[in-house]
Amino acid sequence: MTTGNQIAWDDTILPFQLDHSDIRGRVLRLDGTLDTILSQHKYPPAIEALVAEAAMLTAMIGQTIKMNWKLSLQIRGDGPARLIATDYYAPASEGEPATIRAYASFDEDRLDPDGPGFPQIGKGQFAILIHQGSKQQPYTGITPIAGQSLADCAKAYFAQSEQLPTRFHLTFGKSTWAGGEETWRAGGIMLQHMPKASPQVTGEGGSGDGGLLAPRDLLDGDDAENWNRVNILLDSVEELELVGPSVQPTELLVRLFHEEAPRVFDAQPVAFGCPCSEERVRESLSIYSARDLGHMTTDEGRVTADCQFCGAHYDLDPATLGKDAVGSDRAGD
Repeated sequence: MTTGNQIAWDDTILPFQLDHSDIRGRVLRLDGTLDTILSQHKYPPAIEALVAEAAMLTAMIGQTIKMNWKLSLQIRGDGPARLIATDYYAPASEGEPATIRAYASFDEDRLDPDGPGFPQIGKGQFAILIHQGSKQQPYTGITPIAGQSLADCAKAYFAQSEQLPTRFHLTFGKSTWAGGEETWRAGGIMLQHMPKASPQVTGEGGSGDGGLLAPRDLLDGDDAENWNRVNILLDSVEELELVGPSVQPTELLVRLFHEEAPRVFDAQPVAFGCPCSEERVRESLSIYSARDLGHMTTDEGRVTADCQFCGAHYDLDPATLGKDAVGSDRAGD
């Protein structure tokens, strides 16, 4: 049975602000979108959990970027979980959903498939890239892998790179409706202190993991008191309240933060989307000579490519590819 609340709030990001605390945030609900992302691959449980968490973080962080921009999250480590990569594409116009995609690369021989995923990333980097258009270099922010989860990494990133106290409370997993199939459901809340003209940073290093800055290093006085109070309120949230669908996000905000004067803005729908296409594959291969393409050609005389995000398979004639292709305006470059 599908409820009205499920229809209204699944796969949405609801921005809000707590006027009495100078704190903003987002409430996220993902179900069909996360199901589609994870169904593209047969990941072991440890990798599924990492991809699910990364997709949630990407949706919550990406909601703030401008239309037609793209936000990417990349987690690279020296452990068996080598790479988690996600992309968030902001809507092309008002009223359209944002789209998100994700994939992981891992060393199957070293991975503990049923163990916790985060420790299997090892040492590495957490990076956020914002692409503003083809004519501009993307903004890149990088911090070390820190804490006990990807949410901790994101929190450390905002404290270190943006000097913004940030908190994520996420939950996700598989659930089954009565008489229905098992599906993924996820929910989360992001809190972020509004930016200050001159953040309060003292001392040589931070109190966070590895000496990184933490929220308590960035706030003092009333700001610190407000931040602590709102975080204590968030600690009271229950997992079923986060994933829904029996509790609407607006009801949840009132339940948690009614004394903080919560104010909501327009919800942003989000869906799975992958912009890969044969045209883009051809464009990426246009820099290669016929000799280079020869090394990529299969015994059957074809050049093939697979999209790591959605699994689309492209089978192309090498004579129509590269800068030496017949009819190419790059011939002779």
